[in-house]
Amino acid sequence: MCLISSDLGSTMKLLTGLLFCSLVLGVSSRGWFSFLGEAYDGARDMWRAYCDMREANYINADKYFHARGNYDAAQRGPGGVWAAEVISNARENIQTLLGRGAEDTLADQAANEWGRSGKDPNHFRPAGLPEKY
Repeated sequence: MCLISSDLGSTMKLLTGLLFCSLVLGVSSRGWFSFLGEAYDGARDMWRAYCDMREANYINADKYFHARGNYDAAQRGPGGVWAAEVISNARENIQTLLGRGAEDTLADQAANEWGRSGKDPNHFRPAGLPEKY
């Protein structure tokens, strides 16, 4: 039992260190609080796009929602870009582990990068998707 908790503690320290290093490398001279606020708001943008995708339940609309979530988050600034990239990569890595096809993952990542780069997410918008989205 002690070995398991010791390993868990080491893993948590590693993950905390990696997160800290990611933040340090991603923060510009604008300051920590600004970056963290942008990251928080960007994560909320990603969550809103996910919820809208689930609510819409519209065939062939997932790439649009991927691009839109990343676009909205990136508009927040460097913290939003960082949050969008971390969330997108985590989501795609989890789905790959669950056996989702590599081709679909690559297409999702292309839509993610499209949005994060500031390009119009409507490029991926399917015909007939309600204007609400």
